[in-house]
Amino acid sequence: MDPRFDEFIDRTATDSMKWSGREAIYENKNAIPMWVADMDFPAPQPVIDALTTRIQHGIYGYGGLPDDYYQTVQHWLQKRHGWPVETEWLTHAPGVLAAFAYILSLVTNPDDSVVIQTPVYHPFKKIITNLGRTPVTNSLKVENGQYVMDLENLEEILQSGVKVVVLCSPHNPVGRVWTRDELRSFGELCEKYDAFVIADEIHSDLILPGFTHTPYASLGGELTRRSVTFVAPSKTFNLAGFHAAIAIIPDEKLRKQYIATLDKFHIGRPDILAKVALQTAYQEGEPWLEGLLQYIDENIKYLDKTLHSRIPQISLTKPQGTYLVWLDCRKLGLSQEELKSFMTHTAGIALNEGSMFGEEGTGFMRMNLACPRMLLEKALAQLESAVKELSPSF
Repeated sequence: MDPRFDEFIDRTATDSMKWSGREAIYENKNAIPMWVADMDFPAPQPVIDALTTRIQHGIYGYGGLPDDYYQTVQHWLQKRHGWPVETEWLTHAPGVLAAFAYILSLVTNPDDSVVIQTPVYHPFKKIITNLGRTPVTNSLKVENGQYVMDLENLEEILQSGVKVVVLCSPHNPVGRVWTRDELRSFGELCEKYDAFVIADEIHSDLILPGFTHTPYASLGGELTRRSVTFVAPSKTFNLAGFHAAIAIIPDEKLRKQYIATLDKFHIGRPDILAKVALQTAYQEGEPWLEGLLQYIDENIKYLDKTLHSRIPQISLTKPQGTYLVWLDCRKLGLSQEELKSFMTHTAGIALNEGSMFGEEGTGFMRMNLACPRMLLEKALAQLESAVKELSPSF
């Protein structure tokens, strides 16, 4: 395991959104930032070395794509997920959200409805709305302490004529890693009603011990053809500042339309450093990733133990994937606005409000555990003191 996972590295002078945005967004420049989904860990050393070598070359002119660029992604998907993707399906994405918007504009028309499974990553709703489409909520439900899809409600929605469904897999913020059977049932419904699936699988490499990610498009047949999948090394290797993602588009006609859209805006390839970072991460970053997953799992266990023993008023839905945890704070008895203020100003922790992911998130907060243990320990000590101050009877 990389010993730097335990090292605190000051990011305040790096224009980090996570750290530098505390005062503007949370009105507390000293709050411990555990919100936006990037890590407080250095990227894998091979990536740093490869970027350093490229930068030291000193010439940064126009660049093409290496012949094995997409083969590198193809090999990674086969090795990590057992998914033999056709090379021609792989195309550049200038960030997952940008590509999501381009694909959505191609597979829908203005005023069309698009299904999202809330509580879910909030930019989906914003992009759908910005494009003049209408988001339709298919809320997740809780069974035996875990979130599951409400397929009965989804079928009712699809029966009304909605033709596009957004799949977040693994799910952000609740941390579900959907099983193959769940995805098969979901996909069969979409196929039955001729619905297209846009699968955001950006967290698909961040799978915790005991769970397995199934790429939606690996299910085959019409489920594969009527889908687009987005992946990237950004969450996996802490490379979010490089806008180098991959769109996997099995349908040839849609793929050509998508590539034509990128060409129209002259954004059809990654920059010269992003492609170095992507290839090196996928080729040499796996040992680092294995250590990361172990470290994140230990952070989750530490959080869970601490909440149970010292802050029982707050509980977590144990994630199966991602480094994000979904905290149930409803026993504190606070309104959403009070909860935000309590966390930010009383506890001194900057978290994402649960309500931003949908009304189902009211009373919840999302916490990012991709940080050194010492930072997590400090945050939980502050939270424990704040809860005791809120009500000594707790």
